[in-house]
Amino acid sequence: MPHHFYIPVMGTGFTADTPIRVSHLGIDSAISLVDDKLLERIGLYYAQKFAIPYEKVASSEKHSRAERIRRYLNLIHILAQKKFERTVAEPFTGNSNKDRYFLLLPTQDPLRIQYLQMREMPAGDERIKTEKELTQKMQPGSIDVNIMVKLDRPDFEDAREALRGYAESTLNGNTRLILSAGINQALFSEMEKFPCFYRNASGQFDKKISLKVSDFRSALIQGKTLARKGLEVSEYRVESGLNCGGHLFPSQGELLPVILQEMQEKKELLCSSLKPALQKYYAAHHLDSSRLDKPCTPLFSVQGGIGNAQEAEFLMRRFGFDRCGWGTPFLLVPEATLVDTSTREKLAEANENDIWMSNASPLDVPFSNLKSSGSEQNRIRKIDMGIFGSDCPKGFLQNNTEFSERLICTASKEYQKKKIAEILSKDIPDLQKREQIRRVQEKSCICHELGNSALISLGIEREEIAPQAICPGPNIAYFNRLYTLSEMVDFIYGRKYDLISSQRPNLFDQEISLYQKWIQSEKSKSNSEARESWLKTAEENLHRGMEFVQKLVPEMQATK
Repeated sequence: MPHHFYIPVMGTGFTADTPIRVSHLGIDSAISLVDDKLLERIGLYYAQKFAIPYEKVASSEKHSRAERIRRYLNLIHILAQKKFERTVAEPFTGNSNKDRYFLLLPTQDPLRIQYLQMREMPAGDERIKTEKELTQKMQPGSIDVNIMVKLDRPDFEDAREALRGYAESTLNGNTRLILSAGINQALFSEMEKFPCFYRNASGQFDKKISLKVSDFRSALIQGKTLARKGLEVSEYRVESGLNCGGHLFPSQGELLPVILQEMQEKKELLCSSLKPALQKYYAAHHLDSSRLDKPCTPLFSVQGGIGNAQEAEFLMRRFGFDRCGWGTPFLLVPEATLVDTSTREKLAEANENDIWMSNASPLDVPFSNLKSSGSEQNRIRKIDMGIFGSDCPKGFLQNNTEFSERLICTASKEYQKKKIAEILSKDIPDLQKREQIRRVQEKSCICHELGNSALISLGIEREEIAPQAICPGPNIAYFNRLYTLSEMVDFIYGRKYDLISSQRPNLFDQEISLYQKWIQSEKSKSNSEARESWLKTAEENLHRGMEFVQKLVPEMQATK
């Protein structure tokens, strides 16, 4: 793990080829496995570009989704590995990718220091020896994948098929499976079929498991659920409930620093409480329990709303975390992510009012959205023309049985036509009807349109016929231009200070503001005593969190 940061998954396509772009420089990144057809189209593009055999998978083929994902990950593995090998083979010239590998490392990293010392050495045996030592210590960034565990339709088994594709891919050793959005017992049981998720003869993992969690409780519950199946967690990723991009999963008013404090206090409990279940599983399944003897201390990572080196350093030092995820800012780094030019321009121009917690997601959870995106503008334009709903070309978010036993998506034409007809037939005031219809029409075809930007960026699709959805976090309002990869990494490590607006609030104040707005919005919609009671507790938790933050801010400001 050369770096103290990683690039988390973003959307369905924004980080689809990021490993090809940054793995050779030692930077970890993650690919979303939601949209296998999107990955196939990107795979065909790269296969043609690099003259590598690659074929489309027929939908009629058994496990077609898994096979598309397997082929794509194998291709990414080949391309990333070749690029890393070329980088390793380069000479140190001062401006090669090999030099860049070391220059991007954390400022106090021993390898970076040794590299800078080597550059001052005169030609000779000592320099040759040092160059060789540095070269031998290079390691590529991890190629990770992300599965939203709840996206697992009964007839399609989306999550389980994605798991199969990843498990059967050639990615081994330097890779992890990131499981997000909760528990899926069927998926976890499916994982038992694949030895790659268990310790091998050397006590290591061919494919590691990472959990994206909201707090200690979710980490413990999910960790125990996996441990009962003999599966170990190699990393816990804690994410802010609201101060992030994509789908938002608000806590009951608990702020990120409060959650991190509990995680810090109970790390040992989390790790020790899982071992008995692991030992029991190994014994029951006649596995070599001596493999568990080798310590496996998980990484603890944090992401969501981090916007400068001071904040990142403070979170790691104060709460004992290993590294930080930086997502949204990399949407403005063309070297790292797949975003079309028009959308990047809109991101650079966006201010605080352009990013909001929308109801666009058919999953009925808040979704961080850009008001000026091609997708949003297209949705509004169609409503003005009397057209509403999507054709639902992919169906990954089909989860509603209100009007049929068959699952349909709430962003689809089929659903919205029936729902609006139902609303119009109600004996309620016209104002209420209009408000209910507006809420129905807020849903967008995000599972399809989140991938359009990547396709436009590669020249596979045209902007006129492919509206682009994008889901940045609030931080995007303070990054106002395109950045080189070197600029962004230097900013992350505090070697460059002038990338963002001085008006940006610190991540704690930003999160407090987001929770205040969200709680007020939820109170205005509350229609039950139980919900009102829940929100009252959320307010109390928020106020306690604010008191804790007040004590932390001076400490953070003192962080160099």
